[in-house]
Amino acid sequence: MKFVKSLICLGIFALCFGAPSKKVEASQLSFGSTGEQVIHTQTLLREMGYFNTQPTGYYGPITENAVKRFQQDLNIEPLGIIGPQTTKKLKEIELMARVVHGEARGESYEGQVAVAAVILNRLQSKEFPQTVSGVIFERNAFTAVNDGQYYYIPDSSAYQAARDALLGWDPSGGALYYYNPRLATDKWIFSRQVIKQIGNHKFAI
Repeated sequence: MKFVKSLICLGIFALCFGAPSKKVEASQLSFGSTGEQVIHTQTLLREMGYFNTQPTGYYGPITENAVKRFQQDLNIEPLGIIGPQTTKKLKEIELMARVVHGEARGESYEGQVAVAAVILNRLQSKEFPQTVSGVIFERNAFTAVNDGQYYYIPDSSAYQAARDALLGWDPSGGALYYYNPRLATDKWIFSRQVIKQIGNHKFAI
């Protein structure tokens, strides 16, 4: 009889509170999480302007609200939970920020966004790999990867430029390539049609 009552109580609990959300079960980070991964996430959000305090390593209400604002901007359901989709976007922004910092630090903010946009334009082209990491690490695709500047720590400007490109800003006008004519050594790049120049970079298709 006690066993039956227990089953009834469990059934009432399930009806009132519902089964655990699959999105929550699949999440990597959520309210109450702690550790290095939380610190890393908070750092990324801070560089982009969503997390306005020092990283703490604790996933509390400030982090949750920052994640929600990031998700709203990127058209992800704003649950405040870092699941696969949010993790993917954060990773893409981090990868792109490293390219922007390595290739375009010292350029105007518009020029930095344009470099990030070229990565995304390549992603939409059948001529290039179909993932952000694939585009970035394609052989000889970016000088910063070849010479190691990709591995420098990006500044806030680079992170924000990557985010703004993901949000749809493309100052390059749809370019698939860019180069500094004073520094370019591969003559092939001069054969591409230039559609815009921003700072020291010419953008081409």
